[in-house]
Formats: sequence, structure tokens, C-alpha cells
Amino acid sequence: MQHIRGQIVDLHKRRIFSGEVSIEAGKIQSIKAVAEAPDQYILPGFIDAHIHIESSMLVPYEFARIALQHGTVATISDPHEIANVLGIDGVRYMIDNARAAKLKFHFGAPSCVPATTFETAGAVIDATAIEDMLQWPNIHYLAEMMNYPGVLHADEEVMKKIAAAKKVGKPIDGHAPGLRGEDAARYAAAGITTDHECFTLEEALDKLACGMKILIREGSAAKNYTALHTLLQSHPTEVMFCSDDKHPDDLLLGHIDELVRRSLQKGYDLFDVLRAACIHPVEHYNMQVGILREGAPADFIVVNNLEEFKVHATYINGEAVVQNGQSQLAKKEHTLVNNFNIGPIDAASLQVPHAGYSAPVIRAIDGELITEKLPHAYTATNGLIESDTENDILKMAVVNRYREALPAIGFIQNFGIKEGAIASTVAHDSHNIICVGSSDAYIAKAVNLLVHSKGGLAAVSATGEQHLSLPVAGLMSDLSAIEIGQAYAKIDALAKEMGCSLRAPFMTLSFMALLVIPKIKLSDLGMFYAEAFRFY
Repeated sequence: MQHIRGQIVDLHKRRIFSGEVSIEAGKIQSIKAVAEAPDQYILPGFIDAHIHIESSMLVPYEFARIALQHGTVATISDPHEIANVLGIDGVRYMIDNARAAKLKFHFGAPSCVPATTFETAGAVIDATAIEDMLQWPNIHYLAEMMNYPGVLHADEEVMKKIAAAKKVGKPIDGHAPGLRGEDAARYAAAGITTDHECFTLEEALDKLACGMKILIREGSAAKNYTALHTLLQSHPTEVMFCSDDKHPDDLLLGHIDELVRRSLQKGYDLFDVLRAACIHPVEHYNMQVGILREGAPADFIVVNNLEEFKVHATYINGEAVVQNGQSQLAKKEHTLVNNFNIGPIDAASLQVPHAGYSAPVIRAIDGELITEKLPHAYTATNGLIESDTENDILKMAVVNRYREALPAIGFIQNFGIKEGAIASTVAHDSHNIICVGSSDAYIAKAVNLLVHSKGGLAAVSATGEQHLSLPVAGLMSDLSAIEIGQAYAKIDALAKEMGCSLRAPFMTLSFMALLVIPKIKLSDLGMFYAEAFRFY
């Protein structure tokens, strides 16, 4: 039997006491008070209540190696990114890769593959497939129902997926940005129990009034903590923390532990904050995670104090997977899978005739997934519309990666690139190639770097180029977090050298093809007005 002593943080009885945790056969046999214990704190591990592991650019095993060091013991993980590329086989890949990772990944059945009918994805997962997946023991919930218009209009296929989750008693995750009032109530009434897309406090309060739980999101691109953190005081029992999308350089710095520290610095109650970070997801999603109770799995963390939360050790099923702050998971090789079927493009395919073109400019917003529409009077050069770097109106292209097709073209503001282009096959949710740049030549060059590697990130400028290969579905690398984090930092730096002022240029770019987020986006099929759910 293993015995670990420290200051026990009892989140159930809201107390701290000197105690000893005894472990045998992977479970906590007893938790008892002792007269003396080291000045270290034992508490349940942190949980990310909604994350796409793919957005870390790491396969689950490599994600776990770094996340465990931040005290994360489990995630609610939606694998719909890889599912949009590879279908059910992609979901199986994530489950298989995660098996040796120790961290308790709780994968969901992706509800929206493709996310809409207005884009080309690599696969389709219909209601029949969802019903089958929900029977799998390692599928724990119906992942975010992004097709909120389908819910509101009682689309037959959408309602079948929701009914399948209800039938087996598994939670249904939401995704309804900007939905308020009666529409929010109808969305919740369908059986959807959470939302991570609130970008105003008023929207969150609306959804709380409908009985939904609110996930306070702070990712690499979407940052809603500032708008929502007061919920920790007003609605402490109805909130959780999530990152949604976390790039590798950010993950190296911190995870849910960052939000815990930040919340405590603002003066919120210790137990309210830790329950949001450690307990509420377990209770809501019926997670197979121990929360420091006798008879439960021995999943917990040992930290230096309750201000810094520097992790000394992380235990999963009684095994110390982090010791002295270092991961005990060995580096291993990973299987590579992909779906990429096109050849190089020509710069001439990116030309936009001035005649008849009237679509508005997409205005990107730093730190947000939403965009604004910017009416614009385009000017012509030799009868063609080109990027206007002086006014920061840049050409953007989305290129179908699954079959040969002409690129879809639009224009975007706030990327700030003066000379060059950036491109990515991480382009939610269908993950076609998305690129923005100062000229057709630069755009074509960046796109073709990704065609050659069959997926990744690329940046090209007058001074050089950077390429980060993502050989797993064009979304993830088989490298470690440190390796991919360093590579990402270099390509991010080059994007900013070109003039881009966005905090996370590639993460922001990836969401410019996400049609289920208002107001205006670009798919491989054309410019899309998300609020009306139609093309321009």
C-alpha cells in the first residue's frame, strides 16, 4: 500500500486538513487526518471540460505528456476535427493513440461531420453511425451540436442524433454562439446541456436561465474569460473551465491551472474555483475520474501551494505519471494517417475579376472567433481585384484538399500582412487549405508548400519561409510538445514579422472557414453568411 501525506484539499466538505491518502490497486483506500504532514497540497486533478486535442497539433499521447505536468488528469475531448478529415476511422485513431497516455481522455461522438452542407469535408458521419458510436464504451457524450439552426428547425437528421444520445443517457454538448432569448430556450429544451461559445455575460446569463451549464473558455484564439469570470461568484455551481483550442506554445506555458491561478488572483472563493476546475465536469459528464474520495480511482495532484499550483506529482489510478514536475511517459513513435488528394495550384487560379464581385470584406477580431462584415468598394488593377496592403484588405483563399477544384476567394481585414502569406490545413471544421496573403504569387507558394507536405502550416515572405509539417491528418504532429512548440513559435514569429498583429495568427486563420460562427466566413464553396445560413 502506498501512503502520501500533505494538506488535503477536501472540495466536498470545503475544508483543508493535514492528512494521509492511502492507495492500493489503483484506488484510494482511505483518507485520514494526521497530526503532521508536509507543506504540500493534495487535491483532485484539473479537467478541461471541452477541448479539441487536434488543435494542440499533438496526438493525444504527446498532449498528455505535457498536460499532466500542468495537473490536468482528464479531458472532455471532441474529435470532430480529425473526424471531418477521416470519419469514424479518425475517431478510432484518437482513442487508440490515447490508450497508453494515462491521462483520462473522454471522447465524444462528433455530431456535425461535416459541420454544414456548405463546405466539403473528408467524411460524413450520419445519425446511424452516431447511434452506433454512442454504444462504444469509450464514447462518453454527444459532442457539440454546432448545427443550431438544425436544432431550432427540428431537422430530422439532427434530432435523430440527439435522440440517440438521450436513449443511452449520455450528455449532449452545445455550441450556439450568440443565441439568446426564445431561441436559446428552444435549443436547451432539445436536451442540450452546455455551451462554451458565450462571448458576452448577457448571453451566458440567458443560457443559464434556460438550465444550461456555461463553460468559461480561454483558448489560444477565443478568449472569453474576461467577459465571463464573474459567473464564478454569481453562478459558482453552474460553470466549468475549458480551452476549446490550445496551440502547443500556449500549452507549454499552462492549461486549466492558468485559469485557476487567474481566478484566485481576482479574489474568487478557493473552493468555488477548484470545484469548477476539478469537480463539476466529473459530475456533469459522469466521468470515470476520481475526485479524492475513498473507494474512487486514485486520480489527484500534489502541488506546492494554493497560489502557484506548481505540480510536484500527478497520480492516475495510483500511478505517479508526473514526479518532481516531470512527465514519466516515455517518448514513443506514432502511426501516421491522412486524407489529402490534390496537386499544386497556379497563381492564375486565384484571380478575381472586378466585374460583378460585391461580397463584403471579412473583418477578423483578435481574440474572437466571430467576425464582422465590412462593406467595401473594391478597386481594379487591370480588371482584377488584388490585395490592398495599404488598407489591410488581403486576399484569402480556401482550397479543397480532398479533390481537385478551383479555390474559393474572399477578402479579409486585420491580418496586417505587408508582404507574404500564411497558410494552414488546420481550418475548422473541414480542414481544407486556408491562406491569406499580399499577392497571388505568395498565396500560391504558401499553398503549394502544404500540397507538397500533405498538410501543416506555412509562412512565406520576401526574407524566407517556414514550414511546419502535420503528417497526422494535416492536423497533428508526431513530435513532442516541446519540439512542435518551438517549431510553431518560429512560424508564428515569421507571420508577425510580415506585419501581422494578431496574438495567434494561425489560430485566428483556422477559424475563418468555420461557418457555424457568425457573421461571415469563407468555405471551399464560397463566401458564407452565417447568421442567415446561406452563401452570398
